[in-house]
Amino acid sequence: MRRDQRKSGRRRTGGSDSGAPDQPAWRQPHNPYRPQEVFSADHIEAIHTASLQVLQEIGVNFLLPEACELWRQAGATVEGEGPRVRFEAGLIESLLASLPARFTLHARNPEHHVEIGGDAVAFAVVSSAPNVSDLDRGRRPGNFADYCDLLRLAQALNVCHMIGGYPVEPIDLDPATRHLDAVAAMLRLTDKVVQGYALGHQRMADAIELVRIARRLDDQELDQQPSIYTVVNSNSPLQYDAFMLEGMMEMARRNQPVVVTPFTLAGAMAPVTLPGALVQQNAEALAGLAFTQLVRPGAPAVYGCFTSNVDMKSGAPAFGTPEYTIATIASGQLARRYGVPLRASNTTASNAPDAQSAYESQMSIWGSLLAGSNIVKHGLGWLEGGLCASFEKMVIDAEMLQMMCAFMQPPVVDSASLGLEAMREVGPGGHYFGAAHTLERYDSAFYQPLLSDWRNFETWSEDGAVDATQRAHRVWQALLAEYQEPQLDPAVAEELEAFVTRRKEEGGAAA
Repeated sequence: MRRDQRKSGRRRTGGSDSGAPDQPAWRQPHNPYRPQEVFSADHIEAIHTASLQVLQEIGVNFLLPEACELWRQAGATVEGEGPRVRFEAGLIESLLASLPARFTLHARNPEHHVEIGGDAVAFAVVSSAPNVSDLDRGRRPGNFADYCDLLRLAQALNVCHMIGGYPVEPIDLDPATRHLDAVAAMLRLTDKVVQGYALGHQRMADAIELVRIARRLDDQELDQQPSIYTVVNSNSPLQYDAFMLEGMMEMARRNQPVVVTPFTLAGAMAPVTLPGALVQQNAEALAGLAFTQLVRPGAPAVYGCFTSNVDMKSGAPAFGTPEYTIATIASGQLARRYGVPLRASNTTASNAPDAQSAYESQMSIWGSLLAGSNIVKHGLGWLEGGLCASFEKMVIDAEMLQMMCAFMQPPVVDSASLGLEAMREVGPGGHYFGAAHTLERYDSAFYQPLLSDWRNFETWSEDGAVDATQRAHRVWQALLAEYQEPQLDPAVAEELEAFVTRRKEEGGAAA
């Protein structure tokens, strides 16, 4: 179907003249439901004990001499000059004791600060995809123009609370200075919480400085107000790379949060059994979390989980599976055991924004919320197991996440909501459409969709029979058409530009 044909069947769902539908106002949801448990307390303790055994008997490679020396000074056993480090259980547990249970991440717009921990939930846009796609232009390599449009869409979607890094990798920018343009664009095109990449000391330090400028803080104020986060993935099995460790150290020294996330695929990068994969994930996570506290006791950090499985017929990673959901819920049990916030993800292995992408994502989202996750990474736009960022999937995910936010607001039960007066008014055999109780609430009683079409078949068919993916295409285009860049003080914008220019002249960061 051509683009002009798709436009002919546009359905207005309210909102502006551009066709963009109404959205609920920006708010951070809180999950009122008790977290699910898939393992007994004894089983969780068995996973914990086995993880400590792994750390003591097998150890973890820290591929940075400076990190090995810090561990040696702390009392860990470093094999020769490294990289293998082994840990006594008491050392790990004493370091974990200083991890904060919750903290605030500060955005440049104070209305978009997010709480991390407790029952608070924050959804982040897709990050780090090498490709981007939409219905008109198809799949293509990441580039800066699409990168900026994805940021604009993330700003426009109120259910997106955090920028999760680069929505797509802008590979048309010089790798040595890419981070400067990318982080500066985040701070200019959005006013939400941002993420920097822990790719070495210099890139991380530059990102922190850009955020400091954007928030108009001095160094001491920034160190007291976490304002940027990063994700550090272990190189499973049981290894942390040097660049990641440099970035982790830079963040922890500045009291900025690190989301420590092992990426363990059962059957490939971890044992094929879920308990075994969770033991490895937990060992890697504990080593990383403890390291943040070795660098700076009390620095905020998050327990990240990303344990899924592979397709044993092809070896391809699988996402949004029952195993992924079970592992996520179990990770929530482990994070609560250590008293730290939890990060999970919205994932799918689908290659298109189709039914598979929706049901696998729905499985992942339910797992994240049942686990009590505080950060849901890749919440909007992830396709192909993370290899592609999709404009249409951004909107499909936004619909699912908005519905989850509505689900996390249980109805108020009081004398008015019990409806006895309405029942007396209508009586047997009547209807409630014209009842006073209905008329007082008709415009706010139920969730109103961003994307779903609730009309009957005949009306939908006469209006072009436009499916959800095609409607998502129109929605993102309409949102971008009415996007307005969030206000940024001209003096701050000038200072950001001057910093980027100076650092480019200095050569940026080493490859």
